[in-house]
Amino acid sequence: MPVRTKLPPRILRPRHEPPTIREALEAAAGLTDEVADQIAIAASLMGCSEEEVRQERSKLDLAKPQVRPRLRLATGTVTSSTRRPVIVERVRPRFVMR
Repeated sequence: MPVRTKLPPRILRPRHEPPTIREALEAAAGLTDEVADQIAIAASLMGCSEEEVRQERSKLDLAKPQVRPRLRLATGTVTSSTRRPVIVERVRPRFVMR
């Protein structure tokens, strides 16, 4: 088998893009509720200082938790006309005889 000595073309190399400060703060908010810890995590993800993240956090107004809509489950009874019978068939495994 030949040894590959050449690198693949530039197109195939993955790019490294650090997350934006907003993305880093949202990810950190998912990990911890402490603001100081969120800033430290976001700074480490971004590779920048904690002061930069702290300034951007005050601009973004992420201090307020976002309320997510809850799923509403359908409440109703299943009538006998909407029920469908379920048929379960058992299939025996095949054995190979020698």
